[in-house]
Amino acid sequence: MPGITREEVAHLARLSRLELQAEELDHFAEQLDVIIGAVARVSEVAGQDVPPTSHPLPLTNIMRADEVRPSLTPEQALSGAPAAEEQRFRVPQILGED
Repeated sequence: MPGITREEVAHLARLSRLELQAEELDHFAEQLDVIIGAVARVSEVAGQDVPPTSHPLPLTNIMRADEVRPSLTPEQALSGAPAAEEQRFRVPQILGED
C-alpha cells in the first residue's frame, strides 16, 4: 500500500483550515502513514469468523430493581420551596412563552 504523501497532508490541512510548516507536513505524513498501516494490519487479522465488536469484553449494565420505596409526599417535597403551584415547583418564566 503506498504511503500518504506530504501533498495529501497539505490537502487535508487546507480542508481543516490548518496552517502547517514544511517540516510539519513531512512529520505528519510519516505519522499518518504509521496509523494507516496499523489500521490495515488490524483489518488483515480480523477474519470472517470474527464478529465485529465495539468492546473486547461484553458489557452489562448492573441496575437495581425498580421498586417503590417510601419517599417524600408532594407536600413535604414542596414545603421548603419559595413558590409552588399544583404540586409543582413554581419558577420565574424565562422564555416569554406560555
